[in-house]
Amino acid sequence: MYFHPFLAVGLLHAAVASGYANPGACSGTCNIHDPALIQRDDGTYYRFSTGNGISYASASAIEGPWTAVGAVLPDGSSIDNSGSGDPWAPDAQKVGDLYHVYYAVSKFGSQESAIGLATSETMEEGSWTDHGSIGVVSTTGKQYNAIDPNLLIDGSNNYMTFGSFWQDIFQVTLNADATSATSAATNVAFDPEGTHPVEGAYLYKYGDYYYLFYSWGECCGYDTSKPAEGQEYKIKVCRSSSPTGNFVDANGVACTEGGGTVVLESHDNVYGPGGQYVSSHFSAKYLTSTITNNLRGVFTDPDLGPVLYYHYVDTTIGYADGQKLFGWNAIDFSGGWPAV
Repeated sequence: MYFHPFLAVGLLHAAVASGYANPGACSGTCNIHDPALIQRDDGTYYRFSTGNGISYASASAIEGPWTAVGAVLPDGSSIDNSGSGDPWAPDAQKVGDLYHVYYAVSKFGSQESAIGLATSETMEEGSWTDHGSIGVVSTTGKQYNAIDPNLLIDGSNNYMTFGSFWQDIFQVTLNADATSATSAATNVAFDPEGTHPVEGAYLYKYGDYYYLFYSWGECCGYDTSKPAEGQEYKIKVCRSSSPTGNFVDANGVACTEGGGTVVLESHDNVYGPGGQYVSSHFSAKYLTSTITNNLRGVFTDPDLGPVLYYHYVDTTIGYADGQKLFGWNAIDFSGGWPAV
């Protein structure tokens, strides 16, 4: 159990030197990688993360205290892949009456990858059914890597955005119950420079726009090989009036041509924030017409509104992957672009 001392002081202390707010408070089980957050109808929060068969925890509030529940896939995935014993990069959504956790099966740096699905009616430990691959797969030589899935439900349409390095971020449509792909993959974001370090996309609808958030830079191994300054993880965004393409940054540069506006980057004691998701915060009792995002239905929090959550390194603690922490911030869209 870990309680983060400098986060507990309050919700949004301004980091004056950087212009970014520090992460919100977290207590309990806070050392995680690639968080995915959802709230059950009874108000309980569930947070899924990479490792140990998709480990997950629950809490009565986003601040915690977070208590470990168990694993979604304690015996690994049924997908026939060399990474099946260690599924990772979860995305948690509610589709109809079922809770969906999408996951990736791969090895670090490999294109031999697939996206799978597990479902549950309750999210209780032991209640998960593994459905294996949803038909989004990649092999050596493909333009994309089939990892880091994210589902957007937009009316009657289901969009799965995914990808990591190679030609970066792609998208497919899924069937009505969001269990299998029904289209070919199309490219929605690409950085042509260097190693093309774009991954972990999250598509979010707010107002008239679809916002494509993603992680840019080097994610991992900071304790053994720290990247050059500015090359570590950061969170960027592009937007479009369509969920399927033509995303541009705040300067009008296409996201498929290296565009991307920084939302959150290293500041103060926060280093390498990424693996992000966005939620309009979570319980159906807070249904409004203001937030038109349909990530888990149309949800918002009357106090916080949309929330950006991610993992990061606290430089006062350590840079190892196992020391990464759960971070979150309320985000403001009033200027047309998300601001932390």
